[in-house]
Amino acid sequence: MKSTKMIYWVTTSIICLFSLSAIQMNSQMAIEGTTHLQLPRYLGLEVSIGQLIGLVLLIVPIIPSRFKEWAYVGYGIMYITALVAHIAVGDPFVPYGIMALVFFGLLLASYISFHKLQAVKNL
Repeated sequence: MKSTKMIYWVTTSIICLFSLSAIQMNSQMAIEGTTHLQLPRYLGLEVSIGQLIGLVLLIVPIIPSRFKEWAYVGYGIMYITALVAHIAVGDPFVPYGIMALVFFGLLLASYISFHKLQAVKNL
């Protein structure tokens, strides 16, 4: 139980720290990134706002588990879409594809440990 809780908080914290960079959604680097991926600017803003909402949903303990489930779904879609977008524009797999897969793996570890903790809590 203690190791599961530690895995949950470490993986979730890494994901949320990475998502915290969405605060810079109007920076020149963010604008260049969406342009490079041939995405409309409004989609980059939507993804950034979604990351900030997901960050709050995952990190705040009193949020109901159903909302956390949807945050996990949103993050999963985002990481898979990032992988596909980088491949589609011809970016090299290393580091772009690897980064998306690593964060997807962290997301899976967080999700699995979250459900293990929920199962123990519901006993």
